[in-house]
Amino acid sequence: SLMSVDPNYTEMEGKVREATNNEPWGASSTLMDQISQGTYNFREREEILSMIFRRFTEKAGSEWRQIYKALQLLDYLIKHGSERFIDDTRNSINLIRILETFHYIDSQGRDQGINVRTRVKALIELLSDDNKIRAERKKARETAKKYKGV
Repeated sequence: SLMSVDPNYTEMEGKVREATNNEPWGASSTLMDQISQGTYNFREREEILSMIFRRFTEKAGSEWRQIYKALQLLDYLIKHGSERFIDDTRNSINLIRILETFHYIDSQGRDQGINVRTRVKALIELLSDDNKIRAERKKARETAKKYKGV
């Protein structure tokens, strides 16, 4: 792939960084799927989670898009990744809760923070509801089967 390889990051950290970059378009489903496969590997699971949480804690308000995309990725991984990943995410839920009050008004006077806050609310609701997680994971598996033409 044309992904620039940064020697300071592992391959999986690089994938997470690419999926949560500042571009106005979303990460490809192929990339998100590759990251979700990584959640089944202990070392890669830790790399993925810590990189996502770094997006939450190290980004300025003006980089709201990277935070938003990190939340999107987290949502995808809860639905498609390993169950252990869900447990690990729950253990760090306070790092997600920090974003409940996220605020950023852009140069056009738009509150871009609302995008982040809405995502955070949905994610926290999902994490606190086992039945909802099960249903979403079942839906994700059925969709994946359809696409893979099984």
